[in-house]
Amino acid sequence: MILDKFRLDQRVAVVTGAGRGIGRGVALGLAEAGADVVCAARTGAEIDRTAAEVRALGRRALAVPCDVTEGGDRERLVEAAMKELGRIDVLVNVAGGTAPSSALKTTERMLAEAFHFNVSSGFLLSQLVVPHMTAGDGGSIVNISSAMSRVVDKCFVAYGAAKAALNHMTRLMAHELAPEVRVNALAVGAVETSALEGLIATDELKERMIEKTPMGRIGLPEDVAAIALYLASPASAWVTGKVFEVDGGAIGSTMPMDLTTLGI
Repeated sequence: MILDKFRLDQRVAVVTGAGRGIGRGVALGLAEAGADVVCAARTGAEIDRTAAEVRALGRRALAVPCDVTEGGDRERLVEAAMKELGRIDVLVNVAGGTAPSSALKTTERMLAEAFHFNVSSGFLLSQLVVPHMTAGDGGSIVNISSAMSRVVDKCFVAYGAAKAALNHMTRLMAHELAPEVRVNALAVGAVETSALEGLIATDELKERMIEKTPMGRIGLPEDVAAIALYLASPASAWVTGKVFEVDGGAIGSTMPMDLTTLGI
């Protein structure tokens, strides 16, 4: 049956940024489809909670504290996954982000950090997991990008440029690693997470964002998890090198305010 192609039974997924928000949603979504999940993030208490939720779904789970910008942490993450669960079939690079800053106040260091967190860390972690994928049945890598990689707004030059680079990195890796490993990305719009709270602190700001979204609401982590599951599973066996827009139909920025008025 076609629904069987969405199953991830006897597969192991590594999800970074799994402590909350999109990462937690993805980890739980993959677990519901049968995957055992390695939950990685910097905050141990958060990934412990996510891992407990995965176990409650009847799957094995491992919580590994990890700062993806640190090489030693990335290596320990992969080593722990292989030691405890024996294989890696799926990697979802969720961890990322950059604080907004106007173009003329964005320093060289801020730009470098944006690229390291959003591009290099996922690339280097992918380098570590691909040999384990190809030693088995192949695998799937899903990179979480942003709608800001294609739309424009003030104060997002570092973040948007980094996510645009992530998109093309996805295409280039997909071309090189096919057919054993598929690589795709999700360009995600505004999703209700703790990271968005500061931008929609009032009902008025939230309504402005909703008005700019054709689907009439802000996204939920489950909206992203559903597409991540498709790309992680055999259902997308003939899909690689693609960037899927998961943004409620927005064709421009949905930011509810001009951030330069905040003096950043």
